[in-house]
Amino acid sequence: MSDHQQDTTVANPVIAGFHPDPSVCRVGADYYLACSSFEYFPGVPIFHSLDLVHWTQLGNALDRPSQLRLPSDTPASAGVYAPTLRHHDGRFWLIVTNVSDGGNLLVTATDAAGPWSDPVRLPGVPGIDPDLAWDEDGTCWCTVAGVAQVRLDAHTGHAFGPPRRLWSGTPGATAPEAPHLYRIGDHWYLLIAEGGTERAHSVSVARGDAPTGPFEPCPANPILTHRGLDHPIQNTGHADLVQGPDGSWWMVLLGVRPGGGTPGWHVLGRETFLAPVSWVDGWPVVGDLSPVLPAPPWPLHPGPVPPDRDDFDLGELRPCWLSLRDRPANHYTTKERAGWLSLHARGSGLDDPTVVFLGRRQQHLSCRARTLIDPAEGVGGLAVRLDEEHHYEIEATDGEVRVLARIGPLRTVVAAQPTPTGPIVLGVEITATRELRDARSGPDSISFGIERADGTFTALSTLDGRYLSTEVAGGFTGRVIGLYARAGAVHFDWFDYGPLDH
Repeated sequence: MSDHQQDTTVANPVIAGFHPDPSVCRVGADYYLACSSFEYFPGVPIFHSLDLVHWTQLGNALDRPSQLRLPSDTPASAGVYAPTLRHHDGRFWLIVTNVSDGGNLLVTATDAAGPWSDPVRLPGVPGIDPDLAWDEDGTCWCTVAGVAQVRLDAHTGHAFGPPRRLWSGTPGATAPEAPHLYRIGDHWYLLIAEGGTERAHSVSVARGDAPTGPFEPCPANPILTHRGLDHPIQNTGHADLVQGPDGSWWMVLLGVRPGGGTPGWHVLGRETFLAPVSWVDGWPVVGDLSPVLPAPPWPLHPGPVPPDRDDFDLGELRPCWLSLRDRPANHYTTKERAGWLSLHARGSGLDDPTVVFLGRRQQHLSCRARTLIDPAEGVGGLAVRLDEEHHYEIEATDGEVRVLARIGPLRTVVAAQPTPTGPIVLGVEITATRELRDARSGPDSISFGIERADGTFTALSTLDGRYLSTEVAGGFTGRVIGLYARAGAVHFDWFDYGPLDH
């Protein structure tokens, strides 16, 4: 057993950055997890783990245009909501909502890494947050936000009758959603989220003798919430349960890590956290949920660490890369120049929903990114994006670099500097706020600049990070850092991302 396997604590979140609405299942010794992806393509990242702590992205369930249609007018925080991932009868089943194209759909795979099937459309399943569960005789039950249920033929998508209300949730709580139905012991358990996905978010549970109910609510509901608490993890909810090989139970759920002063701003989006679960009098009791979590009682298995630098030397892009709404090959290619990513503009910039943008989730509160860009044939650069109306970027033309900021209706050039023609290294450094100046201190600062040949980073401008937060912009996503083309063709030799040492 290695020293790493002997660790008694692990870091929470277990999947950092914009990875909301986690759904988990176990197959033998392996765990698999799926998350929401909203307006980004490809959709629904799929992760694998051997210990519930260290997760490796295998791919994306919706990675073809035939599976995922996001029209060019799809607004930010629309698109793909809240999947449920299950393994049944030798196959993986993933049910999810595309609120921008036809509602609920179902895809399957024999290998979680894919390929996943073309979708089965589910016109008889309304609403969002669909769940799948099978009873002992093989009947499939689909439960949706509300909380309502319909019997479903998962192979054809046919729903048998209209949805039937199962449970209205906790009296006085709003937004009963994210249902998951399980057979555990002698009972069927219905786990839901309540209170909305903001500070009042919570997890409640009910149980019954049949998958159709009636359901008796837990007297201790909500079984998890951080509302009203001075806790570093907030907005806790949208949970899913999984049993370990030793019989122990665990919960994955979303939460956020607000920073800065009042009211607190979260910038990475809703992240995936892990908590232990025990059972008392037939009800689940959620244990410690903190930034440092007691390790599960089995050997840890750290997976391969993704490289900080992507040299774009593979035949296809790594699964962590996201584009906006689609990814046509004539606008995104690594084949035009060997070892380079070439982006061909079709929009007018990051304000345009059709912009050619390729990014990855910000996963560290303090981090840095660099890219070597050749802007000789166009205009483009390095951006930190929350949505079309909230983004900062450093942009290069052949002979000038400038920093731009878009905050709601305001867009301005913050700084500009002439540069020699030819390729140039652009950079961004994000530093979390450690000491508050006053109650209005933002969560972090974002510096844009140029890296010189000797490795020195020269900042052109430093901006307040609060304006790229959910509390300012609204919505359900988190920051994405990446590359874009505003005009012509822009070529990138490499992209490097990692935590700031300090």
